Amino acid sequence: MRIALFTETFLPKIDGITRTLSYLLKYLESNGYECVLFAPDYGITKYGSVDIIGFPCINFPLYPELRISLPIAHVSTILRRLIQFQPDIVFSINPVMLGVIGIQAGRQLGLPVAASYQTDIPGFAQRWGFGYLVPFLWNYLRWVHQQADVNFVPSEFTRRQLLAQGFHHVKVWSKGVDTQRFSPSHYSMEWRRRLTDDQPDKPLLIYVGRIAREKRVDWLLDVIKAFPSARLAIVGDGPERLRLETLFAGTPTVFTGFLEGNNLAQAYASADIMIFPGANETFGNVVSEAMASGLPVIVPRSGGVTDFVRHGENGLVFSPEDRQELLRAVGYLLDHPALRRQLGEQARIWAEARSWDQIFDQLIADLREAISAKQHYIQSLRAA
Repeated sequence: MRIALFTETFLPKIDGITRTLSYLLKYLESNGYECVLFAPDYGITKYGSVDIIGFPCINFPLYPELRISLPIAHVSTILRRLIQFQPDIVFSINPVMLGVIGIQAGRQLGLPVAASYQTDIPGFAQRWGFGYLVPFLWNYLRWVHQQADVNFVPSEFTRRQLLAQGFHHVKVWSKGVDTQRFSPSHYSMEWRRRLTDDQPDKPLLIYVGRIAREKRVDWLLDVIKAFPSARLAIVGDGPERLRLETLFAGTPTVFTGFLEGNNLAQAYASADIMIFPGANETFGNVVSEAMASGLPVIVPRSGGVTDFVRHGENGLVFSPEDRQELLRAVGYLLDHPALRRQLGEQARIWAEARSWDQIFDQLIADLREAISAKQHYIQSLRAA
């Protein structure tokens, strides 16, 4: 199978989409699938054996760390490169601009087209104070995804959300977790001392992810003020970091900045409880990584995390707009260390059954089905 991939973001920017795409490219290469990646130009031309075709991009005004491509002037280039590559299918990851051109180019060439919906853009717009844009955004995204033969979403929660908005041909393409990279075995006293400001005997709460308004990291200020005997580590970076460092000044909070590799794995495994306040996640990669690290997690009863976080079984959930319920959940786990251990053990068991290979095997089967359906459709048109 030959796959032409389109994405709105790629390395060196690190987010859930980039991580998933990196795992996917490694899987495709190791299993003998040929692919090419169309992406914003970040100066990277190869990922393993995969050619990356870059397009000029600009900073996104609402989110400066995100750069987006404006590919309208490059439609002929995209068509030419697709014809040269001769893909069996075009797969557009989270199409907004470049990915939309990819979808339309695929359709123009009579190719089967797949798309994935990875980001709750309307939900984020609501959080950012642009609620008036929500109807327009849903109309635009529906128009984009109606052009695909199959649309993938990361969770059953998101599938139901899109069906309610009138989307069609929606399937779940879930996410895996690397249980070797993320494991309780990576516990590090050095990292625990660093994250607790050299007070390793204190309970350690951790948040991992982008530090952005829609993640509601500021909710954790109430948490650390309510439980001053605990320590809080905020792992990640983003446009809100400087403001939050000022906001959290004087509290027992450590900001680490962006971590990756062994440092990130050790940070997870050295904590006691993972708290993720964001209520608009289509999946929640960092939550699954924390679970693989043996942590009990506390998350909102909203978004893709509800697919796999089971209240009282492998984590706790709270009403998504209720800060007091979040505080009660944190307090309960702090008061019950045996329950923390039990939930963490069950979280790890869940993660061990979520290998990336299993996830991608199913994706390939779904892509093959889309290719076959398109071929049958074209044959029926010719026979008519």
